[in-house]
Formats: sequence, C-alpha cells, structure tokens
Amino acid sequence: MLNALHNDALGKLILRLTVGGLMLFHGIAKLLNPESLNWIGGLLADYGLPSFLAYGALIGEVLGPLMAIVGWQARLGGLLMAINMLVAITLVHSHQIFTLADSGGWALELQGLFLLGAVSIVFLGSGRMAYRPD
Repeated sequence: MLNALHNDALGKLILRLTVGGLMLFHGIAKLLNPESLNWIGGLLADYGLPSFLAYGALIGEVLGPLMAIVGWQARLGGLLMAINMLVAITLVHSHQIFTLADSGGWALELQGLFLLGAVSIVFLGSGRMAYRPD
C-alpha cells in the first residue's frame, strides 16, 4: 500500500507550488507597495551597496517563484529564491539566527523553510509535471 504513495513527480510539484506560491505573495506585496523597495534600498545602502539592488527582490520573489511554479527552469528559479532569502536573512534577520521565538521554535522558521525549500528545488528540479516548451 505504501508503494502507491511513491510519486516523485507529484512530490516535486507540491514542493514547487508551495515554496513558489507562498514566496510569490511576498513579491506581489512588493509590486503593490513599491515603497517597500525603498526600505530595502536603505538597508542595502547601510551595507555600502547600491540601493537599486533592491529591485533584485522582485527577481527573487516574482520571477523565481513563477519559474518554479510552472516548472520552467525550476532549478534556476529555486536558485533565485534561495539567493533572495540569503540576502533577506542577512539584511533583516541576522540578529535572529540563534534566537528562539516565544512559541519555542526557531525565530527564522519561515525564512529557513523558504531558503531550504528553494535549495531543495535547486537539487530536485521540476520533475515530470512541469511546463515543457516544444
């Protein structure tokens, strides 16, 4: 009976839809609230980096997730999301890396799941259930 649950293609699809879909909400929020990019630009400037790099968040939170969701160049989409999360953790959450939340879990559970889910997509690829251009 457990053999019927062995479906790598479905597992990859669920991973891509979950990580990509949830990350895409963050990108849509930035598209609808462009001032948030100014805030990210300020954080980048604090590190001595050009503030226009803030637009990279749209690549990591819109383009990367869309690539993962449809399964077209999913490994690259996963890489874009993983880089986005590394930058977000560095800029905003580095002080929480060794912190527990009030609930007892890691303070960066969400960021960690996004990062490691994206890295999983990099290693697993899209699977059979993906967009395949002719």
